[in-house]
Amino acid sequence: MSLGNSLFHARKKSGLSQEKVAEKLGVSRQTISKWELDETLPDIWQSKHLSNLYHVTMDELINYDADVKEIEEIIENTSEKTQQKIDWTSVWGKKYPVLTTYQEKVEVDYYMIRIKELLDHLKIRYGYNDLDAMLVLKDILSHTWNNKEQ
Repeated sequence: MSLGNSLFHARKKSGLSQEKVAEKLGVSRQTISKWELDETLPDIWQSKHLSNLYHVTMDELINYDADVKEIEEIIENTSEKTQQKIDWTSVWGKKYPVLTTYQEKVEVDYYMIRIKELLDHLKIRYGYNDLDAMLVLKDILSHTWNNKEQ
């Protein structure tokens, strides 16, 4: 995503018009438009003010991804009670069908025993509760997957 596109999405997410941003920065609306169209770039001072105005860091502003930010906010604002109502296997199974069919092929009990041993080990050795142990194990699995090429 270009910087202009990032600026546009961050501004929209903040609910501000080009006119309002221009007024707050002491520039013209056309200047804001040119930044968002990648015709010109804001200077470092203006960029800092934009990040403050849009409530994002400078790094987030430069790499702003509206979809990722929206997903992060949804996850952050979803209560534990609501999360428990979601059938995650079914939801993710729409994207990854193997999640709805592997039980027919895989010896689930075999892996459940091994995973339970790993969870128990994390709880005993590090004093984690059930949820924290599961999250740590999930994160280790994720790191293992992401580093499989190394």
